[in-house]
Amino acid sequence: MDPQTFMEIANVVTKLKMYPYFDVANYILMSIMVREDNHPQTAGSQLFSRKHPLACWIATMLLCFAGSILGNLLVGEPLILPFKNHQDLLTATAVWYLVNYSPFDLVYKLSKFLPFKLTIACLKEIQRAHKIQHGVQYAMKLYPGSYVIIGIIGVLKGAGYYYMRAFERLVRGLWFPATNEILQPAFVTKGSLAATIIFILEKKGYIDAPHAVIYFGVVIFFIYFRLSSLLLGIHDPFVPFENLFCAIFMGGVVDAMRRALSREKVEENAQNARNAAKSKDEKKND
Repeated sequence: MDPQTFMEIANVVTKLKMYPYFDVANYILMSIMVREDNHPQTAGSQLFSRKHPLACWIATMLLCFAGSILGNLLVGEPLILPFKNHQDLLTATAVWYLVNYSPFDLVYKLSKFLPFKLTIACLKEIQRAHKIQHGVQYAMKLYPGSYVIIGIIGVLKGAGYYYMRAFERLVRGLWFPATNEILQPAFVTKGSLAATIIFILEKKGYIDAPHAVIYFGVVIFFIYFRLSSLLLGIHDPFVPFENLFCAIFMGGVVDAMRRALSREKVEENAQNARNAAKSKDEKKND
């Protein structure tokens, strides 16, 4: 691609407004996440949204605005501040209603249709990059030089709904302590951390490139791996690097050597026992 054309596209992507299309894509995905988490396991039983619409709505709103809620929690702002914007709240509510209660379940089925599913996913990834960038900018103004805090806020802005799921499930009467995001980080968390680090390095001047190019690169990164997950089943490209890192720095090599030595010792003891038994039989025969 011509560099000038690439720069023009990057500038356009940087200036995109998130409302309404990108925000609606986020609301659709969060509504589907709550709905599918409640999907009945037994054929013929009713959906959770039919039995408990209020709990379903609250749970969906918590996911839709999770990044802002958790970010406000960390910086000491009111947690209900994201609900101050009636336009966003009404839009999220309308999307929640259509996903759960549209005639013939049409909206949900269209959202799961592959071309629409891919489009919604791409819009969500663009919004994710936007949220991380603004989260990093805001955190650097409040806590300049506090890179751990900046990193946490950037991650929560990009993957906050994963950390909100434990509380959101409690609203719906579910409790799965072994599946929280801290125990089992998803690719979204790792990717958000990587994007946060890139934006921090850009702000500190360690990356000598136009902001539009860096931002567009982060967007492409998220879209590429989301499409790879949906189309190719590549859910976490960081796993090989994590395994290598753990093997070198987290005791993996030492544990492997210990197991190998233990196995050799067991085999040696077993061989000695067989030899002793064989010698005993030979003496009896003599």
